[in-house]
Amino acid sequence: MKILLIGATGMVGSRVAAEAANRHHEVTGVTRSGKDGTAKAQAADADAIARLAQGQDAIVLAVAPPRDGSETVAPLLADGRGVLEAARRAGVRRVVIVGGAGSLEVAPGKRLVDTPEFPALYKNEALAQGELLDAVRKEADDLDWTYISPAALIQPGERTGVFRLGGDQLLTDAQGNSEISAEDYAVALVDELEKPQAVRRRITVAY
Repeated sequence: MKILLIGATGMVGSRVAAEAANRHHEVTGVTRSGKDGTAKAQAADADAIARLAQGQDAIVLAVAPPRDGSETVAPLLADGRGVLEAARRAGVRRVVIVGGAGSLEVAPGKRLVDTPEFPALYKNEALAQGELLDAVRKEADDLDWTYISPAALIQPGERTGVFRLGGDQLLTDAQGNSEISAEDYAVALVDELEKPQAVRRRITVAY
């Protein structure tokens, strides 16, 4: 499989790149800087991404909104919409988005990001990711998209290959923890690329 991976050097993106390469897929990495052998392009630049996406089987978007204190929603929406439009222009139907956990439900109609315990430091980023999910649901019925939310806590760790998949609800263990390693998140994402089970819907992955 030929995969265009946007955000290929980030915490999640780098692990997706490694997991896909280990399974003998051909990964073309894209970053804003063009460093480390990646192509240089902005996700919001549909023309540039469409050129890079020619001949690819799937596009993976693994970028975060700005973390410098500036506005988060508009830039992330621009990235998402740029990639969706690029996929259409390049004739690539399969788009997988590395999403956030904040929009997952902890009770009917209540999102994790709306709970008092949600860290203020990550709230704007979580809200932006939720807006992107809403936009994809409304605007991308012509594409085979999947939005993959991690557990509440995702960080570098071990690749175990053992985890649970869910839908729109936050997954927790018996102690109430919601965690996943970036390595196992990458396993779940590449699994979904290889054998699509969640086309046009959001899934989540956690221990």
